[in-house]
Amino acid sequence: MLPPLRHISPRLADRGRAARNFLTAHGGLILCALFLLAGIATAGDYGIGPDAANQRQTAVGNLDYILGRAAGIESYNYHDRVYGVAFELPLLLAERALGLTDNYHIHRLRLTLTHLFFIVGAYFCYRLACRLFPNRLIALFALLIFLLHPRIYAHSFFNSKDLPFLSMLMIALYLLERAFRKDTPGAFLLLGIAVGLLTNLRIMGIMLLPAVIVMRELDWFQAAGRPERRRILQTGGLFIAAAVLTTYAVTPYAWSNPVDYLTTSLELTIDHPYVGWELFQGAPFPTNELPPHYAVTWFSITTPPLLLPLGLMGMALVAARGLRRPGAVFRNTRLRLQGLLLAAFLLPPLAAALLGSNQYDNWRHLYFLYAPFCLLAAWGGGWLLAALARQRRWRLAAYALVGTGLGLVLLQMAQIHPWQHDYFNFLVNRTAPEQLRTQYRMDSWRLAYREGLARLLERHPGETLVVPGGRNLARQREILPPAARRRLPVSGGRADYELIRLPNPGQPDSAFNWAFRRQIYNNTLIAARPLHAARMTPAASAAYRELHRQALAGEPIIRADYNVYREGRRLTFVRENCAPEEPEAWFGVRFFPHRPESLPPPLRQGISYALLNARGVSLGRLCLAFILLPDYAREDLLIYQRAPGSPGIHRPAGLPVWAELYSLSRPGLGELIADYRRNRPPPTIPAAFDVFIDRAAGRNRLLYAKADCTPAEYAATITLHIYPVNRADLPADHMDNGFENRDFPPDHYGGRPAGDCVAVIPLPDYPIAAIRTGQEGRWETNLYPPADPEQLRADYAALSAIQPNARANFDLYWRDNRLLYRRETCAAADTAAGFFLHIIPRDIAALPAERRPAGFANWDFAFARYGGFFDGRCLAAVPLPNYPIKAIRTGQHLPGQGEVWAAELTGSR
Repeated sequence: MLPPLRHISPRLADRGRAARNFLTAHGGLILCALFLLAGIATAGDYGIGPDAANQRQTAVGNLDYILGRAAGIESYNYHDRVYGVAFELPLLLAERALGLTDNYHIHRLRLTLTHLFFIVGAYFCYRLACRLFPNRLIALFALLIFLLHPRIYAHSFFNSKDLPFLSMLMIALYLLERAFRKDTPGAFLLLGIAVGLLTNLRIMGIMLLPAVIVMRELDWFQAAGRPERRRILQTGGLFIAAAVLTTYAVTPYAWSNPVDYLTTSLELTIDHPYVGWELFQGAPFPTNELPPHYAVTWFSITTPPLLLPLGLMGMALVAARGLRRPGAVFRNTRLRLQGLLLAAFLLPPLAAALLGSNQYDNWRHLYFLYAPFCLLAAWGGGWLLAALARQRRWRLAAYALVGTGLGLVLLQMAQIHPWQHDYFNFLVNRTAPEQLRTQYRMDSWRLAYREGLARLLERHPGETLVVPGGRNLARQREILPPAARRRLPVSGGRADYELIRLPNPGQPDSAFNWAFRRQIYNNTLIAARPLHAARMTPAASAAYRELHRQALAGEPIIRADYNVYREGRRLTFVRENCAPEEPEAWFGVRFFPHRPESLPPPLRQGISYALLNARGVSLGRLCLAFILLPDYAREDLLIYQRAPGSPGIHRPAGLPVWAELYSLSRPGLGELIADYRRNRPPPTIPAAFDVFIDRAAGRNRLLYAKADCTPAEYAATITLHIYPVNRADLPADHMDNGFENRDFPPDHYGGRPAGDCVAVIPLPDYPIAAIRTGQEGRWETNLYPPADPEQLRADYAALSAIQPNARANFDLYWRDNRLLYRRETCAAADTAAGFFLHIIPRDIAALPAERRPAGFANWDFAFARYGGFFDGRCLAAVPLPNYPIKAIRTGQHLPGQGEVWAAELTGSR
């Protein structure tokens, strides 16, 4: 017989209350467990970052040193050896304890343990929030904020550098609150150990050491008597000792020289020597010259928008309380902690901006700021709910708004999984085509390749696929399961697929043959396409034949192994009688800009050029390839075919490879080089390149050319030293040298059309005094930027009505603190001999110390440095020093033959 209802209802009510109490008490732990299970299930979807191998190798080096297998770790990479191994070493020990040797299993273990530590940090965030907020809902809100930042969530798997530091900082903040609440030696001992581990992970962790010391000093000043002060000193001393000893114990690099470790770590934090290029708000910046608002902007556009106003609100509340009751901050531990959180969030980015710290990869080096931000945002949310407590309708609306905001973030994270590391909020345009890609760097770690490979294997179960790629793709291939790797051989045969990151959307073969396409917001981040006729659909074949028909309506611009047709912005490569067994050909176009500014922002780097590649497709006996030129390609092109798998455009034995120059503007690069060769005598050194500066029509570049160039000459590195007029114009890392070093391999910045070598290097915008360039052991030459031809003409005309100060092979004028050399009929032979210029001052003390014994300043120069030719005439204008001059002796001389002519000028100044 069923019990009466009056007996069931109380039991159900009791069970309901028990369930609510359990969820209230353990809600944070349950939520963390759910996120951990989801993370373990999806960890394998994430790729591997470029630093993972270095991080692991740093742990190996430290372990060898600890076990006595290495005399020291100084031989390891200078930058990596200072990184702490408090997290990397346990990862390595776990890997070896489990006997893992395959990269796939090692990677899965690292992903799982890194994410597990992130969840541990999230739980301590919840525990700290429970102490700071009386309402457990606010504590759960703080936990969700910590877990639901898309970029940080993704990095919690593959970033074992920045995310462990974030988690450890949250643990240390919890232990700090606990230590001051309990005020026991054990609590301060744990806090010291946590701060020591934090400092090992990142030297920035040392910031908690002075913070705790100051807070303990405030307790000492407020202590009631001597016993209490003694106890404060004891616990404070125990904390300092634990922090210092822990840092030293877990940092093997510091064992031999702690001072060197500390100073080197701080130097790398403030001014890391790595200098790359960062695309930011549509403009390229060297990483050591980014705007001061770089980190703040990245934080604002990549943090869920709901949290930004709540965080600002929380910061305003903490600041207002401190200003309203400044004395209470020194007495109240809770208010001190609030002030510490505010300082921990605001001071690091402010310091980075003021010190000009080297930053890159968005704000990932400052991800630890998210620990204090979560709690500040929770304060803002708690205050908002308290303000609406009496208005039930508004309170429910606030709950709904917060729930909807967090739900939308969770939905977006699911939609873009596993690319949460590329999350942007609505503060930037996410809908205009290619907008994000041209404004900010996306997927800088190339993690998308891992999903591309996995999707291709799913598309072709059981098949072996050849997918060519560089180092980034190879890194993602190595973390696939062993069976999958066997189906993706490193090389062999014709390529089945090509993975394209950020492809040119106008390429016809890309448009017709997508095999896998994944878009995030308005960007195609990765795609794969088939390359064989066997994989081509009838619609794609028909589209290709129509493009072929359109191409044949015009004349080819290049006749070679493949004829090249140009139709507007499209280049079509055509071979009518193509053998089916012929290896697939690669085609490419390089753009040589007159000025780097003509290139899109991602390509405007120190030495700039743009490159497009395409592979051919077969339609029976017809072979075709297409390249769609972008709008910024308006000038010189190097169009070429290279052999399958070759890294450049060299000619492997037995394979037909060609390259031709083509200009979209007149005069083009080919015409400029041909004109220069007609008017320049042969180089004195047979192996030398012709090198000249092209500044016509707004261009600013250095051209290298050599006829009948051998592959060895083409591959040998060219040194390029650029000396500025004003040393202050140099980049910071070149200041000490006095010149900018831009050494380069010619095959990266040029080509070999018809067997000739060509390279094009854009020059910097600052005024250049001289250029020294050459190939070691082969040739070397000095160049000087030509004088302004219009200024030379004006100077020449002004001198026509004036008597020269002296006459010789040249008419000499001493005017306006310049010495001018003028000749009515002038050939290259007249200026080939070097010019000597001896300046005798009125006061010998004006000379540099090394010139005083001689009694004159020696300013020998080449005519090209200060002069130029026009209409069969020539003029050179040499600026003179500012000190009073007694006399000048000048002329020309040949090495080993003496003076060609000489003249003296006196009494002009």
